[in-house]
Amino acid sequence: MEIFKCTHCSQIIYFENTSCVQCGYPLGFEAKDLKLYPLVFAGDKTYTIYNQTKQKYRYCLNYQYGVCNWLVKEDSETPYCQACNLNSTIPNLNQPEAKAHWRVIENAKHRLVYSLLKMGLPLISKKNDEEKGLTFDFLADLKGKPRVLTGHDNGLITLNIIEADDVEREKSRKAMMEPYRTLLGHFRHEVGHYYWDRLIDNSVYLQEFRQLFGDDREDYGEALQKHYNQGPPADWNEHFISSYASSHAWEDWAETWAHYLHIMDTLQTSSSFGLSVHPQIAKSADHLDVDVKQDPYEIADFTKIIATWLPVSFAMNSINRSMGNRDLYPFIITPVVVEKLSFIHKVCYQSRRP
Repeated sequence: MEIFKCTHCSQIIYFENTSCVQCGYPLGFEAKDLKLYPLVFAGDKTYTIYNQTKQKYRYCLNYQYGVCNWLVKEDSETPYCQACNLNSTIPNLNQPEAKAHWRVIENAKHRLVYSLLKMGLPLISKKNDEEKGLTFDFLADLKGKPRVLTGHDNGLITLNIIEADDVEREKSRKAMMEPYRTLLGHFRHEVGHYYWDRLIDNSVYLQEFRQLFGDDREDYGEALQKHYNQGPPADWNEHFISSYASSHAWEDWAETWAHYLHIMDTLQTSSSFGLSVHPQIAKSADHLDVDVKQDPYEIADFTKIIATWLPVSFAMNSINRSMGNRDLYPFIITPVVVEKLSFIHKVCYQSRRP
């Protein structure tokens, strides 16, 4: 995620802000430009972008619930922005804490959508294309009903809204013995399954995928059951980014895809801040010297991206430890995983829309 600036007063603003804390101008995100703009009221709930008077916008309909700050053109056929138009089912807002949970969920989902738009990947709602589209169900467990499972099925991503509760999510992380568990991580993983269907299945990339990740034709249910019963292979950390990735080729892809998005988004933030890492130690650590100058989304060669990521993640982990927190990125990227990440980068780079 890049950092944004109010073009009225030059104040640094956050992606989720709805008004500038310095000048007070309302803010809205324009998905075509991928920019957060100050707005000027134009009457009848419409706005123009500051210093741009031709196009009128409205806020997404979900702005009224405090969960979205994206803009919709005045003449749009839908009252929802590109991110919210992906929703199929939202939480029951009559339930306690539902709106607060939904806000946290949408913050994470909007960041996901930003990344997908930044990469130029095909992104369409099932409302517009039932066969190839993407949609989200945000569901709660109901008494007497089966537990809601977070997952993906043919373009439908289901999320149990309990994941928006920090305490419950941490309980699940410990129970699953996971080093990392976040809403954004869930979204990045599940959308990886969606893009396997869109970009890999029946494509020119399928054979190379199978060479790197394994045979997707292996029975998925049996593979997961074996993983839960027997655990991962003893040497899983030499070949996979996580133990769960070792369960099936699809999960290896989705886990690695999620980490690809972790890396790209974090490095974009680093480049926006002009981050530099130059450890004040012996020259033997020269491989940790890096100046993050270029937006990773503009780099075709993944070897340059991963060479930047390793010192940045090492610095982030060290800073987190100084605050008494867990490592921000508690994973080891082996050469085998780098090869998989490079493949994902190639597929994404070559699949960009013009």
